[in-house]
Parts: sequence; structure tokens; C-alpha cells
Amino acid sequence: MPRYLWQVRYSAEGAQGLLAQGGTARRDAIAAMVESVGGRVESCYYAFGVDDLVVIGEVPDEVAAAALSIRTAASGAAVSRTTPLLTPEQIDEAAKRGVEYQPPQR
Repeated sequence: MPRYLWQVRYSAEGAQGLLAQGGTARRDAIAAMVESVGGRVESCYYAFGVDDLVVIGEVPDEVAAAALSIRTAASGAAVSRTTPLLTPEQIDEAAKRGVEYQPPQR
């Protein structure tokens, strides 16, 4: 299953919900959301700075990842950035794959 990194920033409303519910309840809600599309959460960490939350997990495909992103944005409680993650073996395969490319000329 494809693995993704989600970097999340809470809105003021989302931060209020986090204060009211606590970190473990929100982690469990995130895990349930990911599981609802056939995935699983591998790790979930709260942070401070640009991002409030970092999640690594697996979902079946890009459509499932998009569904999670849309639902999160529609809630108004958070904004997330989704980054597909590749294993070193997948990068090895990509590096060996033939590609025709013409770089820009000056």
C-alpha cells in the first residue's frame, strides 16, 4: 500500500477542539478516519512550529489519500499537506527506469 506523510496545521477552531478532547482522542479519531478508507496509521506526532501534527500512514491509493484531504479541508478545523513517500527500493527502481528527457536549452 502506498505510504504518505500528512503535515497538519490546526485552525483556531481545530486547536480549541484539541484542547477540549486531548491529543490521544484526536489521534484515535485520525486513525479511525484513515482506517475508514482501508488504511492504517503508522505514527502520529504532535509538533510546534509550522505544523501542529505529523502523521505517517498507508492508504490503498491516491483516491483514498485525496478523500482524506478533502474531508480534512471541508471540516475547517485543519489544513493538511499530503506527501507520497517512497522506499529506498522504489527509488532504486525509479533510477533504473528509462526516461526520455530533453533539458531546457539556453
